[in-house]
Amino acid sequence: MLDRFFRAVILFFATCLLITSGRAASFTATLDRDTVTLGEQATLSLTFEGGQPAKLTPLEVPGLQFGTPSRSFSQNIDFNSGQVNARLVLSFPVTPQREGEFTIPAMTADVGGQAMASQPLKLTVTKPGATAASGANPDSQFAFARLALPQKEVYPGETITADLQLFYRQDTQLANQPQVAGAPADGFAVGKIAGGNMTLAQVGNAVFNVIPAKIALTATRTGALRVGPVTVSLDLLVPSNDRRSDPFDPFGMMRRSVEKPLSVATDALDVKAQPLPSKNVPPDFNGVVGNYTMTVSAGPTNVTVGDPITVRVQISGSGALDAVTLPPQDAWQNFKTYPPTTKLETSDQFGFQGTKTFEQIISPQNSSVHELPPLTFSFFNPDDGQYHTLTQAAVPLTVKAAAASPLPTLAANRNSAPENQPPQDILPIKESMGTLAQAGAPLIARPAFLALQSVPVLAFLAALVWRKRTDNLANNPRLRRQRAVAALIAGGMDDLKKYAAANQPDEFFATLFRLLQEQLGERLDCPASAITENVIDEHPVLRGAPKATLDGLRELFQLCNQARYAPVRGTSELNSVAAHFGKTIAELQEVKA
Repeated sequence: MLDRFFRAVILFFATCLLITSGRAASFTATLDRDTVTLGEQATLSLTFEGGQPAKLTPLEVPGLQFGTPSRSFSQNIDFNSGQVNARLVLSFPVTPQREGEFTIPAMTADVGGQAMASQPLKLTVTKPGATAASGANPDSQFAFARLALPQKEVYPGETITADLQLFYRQDTQLANQPQVAGAPADGFAVGKIAGGNMTLAQVGNAVFNVIPAKIALTATRTGALRVGPVTVSLDLLVPSNDRRSDPFDPFGMMRRSVEKPLSVATDALDVKAQPLPSKNVPPDFNGVVGNYTMTVSAGPTNVTVGDPITVRVQISGSGALDAVTLPPQDAWQNFKTYPPTTKLETSDQFGFQGTKTFEQIISPQNSSVHELPPLTFSFFNPDDGQYHTLTQAAVPLTVKAAAASPLPTLAANRNSAPENQPPQDILPIKESMGTLAQAGAPLIARPAFLALQSVPVLAFLAALVWRKRTDNLANNPRLRRQRAVAALIAGGMDDLKKYAAANQPDEFFATLFRLLQEQLGERLDCPASAITENVIDEHPVLRGAPKATLDGLRELFQLCNQARYAPVRGTSELNSVAAHFGKTIAELQEVKA
């Protein structure tokens, strides 16, 4: 009895596998979201069931950019009806280029020999950060960002840090490290960006992971200032609702995740920068804003006129330390000063706290100098809104007068003649003339010398020919483009053979389409990006081309278009397409432009 039961079950499954699908072909188009913010991406899914698509309408909507689609293919068995259903999904990333409402028109495709059309779809693109910053309806968002400032009023030169928070839902995961794609600031100098430790926060009915960061800002002028919108780019692993595309999970028991690139933006924040007070401004104030202390040391203090003295000034505190400079010291009139050297040591991650050290060489000019005059440094403290002047007490000096230097003594000539010895005005006649040497052939008669004289002439002629050729190429852009395209085609043929041998159809047909555009653009004298299949019938240059050449070009374009949706081709077929491309290009190069 049990044996009969097992035989019946096996016969039932075998019958289900042999039955082919009787379900009619279908074609549907869907958007994962109908509303996105500018900077985010939506996903357009084209689903084909019961057949392979062919002759799909091109996706062209002004203001929307459609990326390269990803493909997923699955086959499922319906045990109730015994049908085998094949399903192909093409997912296109859709990137808005501007705000507004867009309509993706109905698309047509040939599925299983039947002409089918989808329904039009609407996509609304809103202002960046409008929903995220206010926190409205966070349940429907995967991620958003917020920006906050510690104060709404600053002074020119004052440093602050803006708080940036990136929220992404707890049921998603980061595929990589988020990046701040843009942090525009009007009236601020943007410094370093430092991140913090991740926390959790509940916004609305959803729980979000929060990644904090701080942005260093320095006000550069007075008036109305603005920070943001700050844009953050990230890739999230989002749970997918498609549970049938995994062949290892035909019953949809496991939930898959798909990578979703996002770009979220904050609202812009306005700040008012008020001018520095005009009353009680110290004479040596040079625009330094912050809160500082100063220490001064000098040495040696016992010197001679003209000897160097090293003055070391250390200014410590918080503020824009890069902008701190020593003011001119008007009391140092009896000293010769040299430009100081600086060294900056910071103690925080933004460079707003630390110590700046100045070392300056001075030398006294006379012995009446008895002290190094007091050194002053003034700054404006934005915390209390007042000017402050730091003064270092005078440093006692002992300056001695320089001793007189004796005149140098001229050394006498040891070989000088005695006073009464007359000089030798007449020298004796040389009796022997020495050995005579035989003179060689003159230079003008030597072949090597004559050959050497021809080198400048040959170099001048070579330079003249090279210059003429360069001028011809500069004045003939068609010839330059023809040579560049010929080199590109030669290199592209090698790439096609390589992709064909490696059985990489996507890279093969992408390279093939680009080479077709470049060669046709050179022949027709138009941009390569504007080349489509329509130029074969519309451009007047190709009307005189042989019919075989035009048919070959049409076939190549159709192969490139079908490669985006047709199943993967084999190596032998790709090699055949590459050979056909080489023959067609050779015929096209013979067409007179």
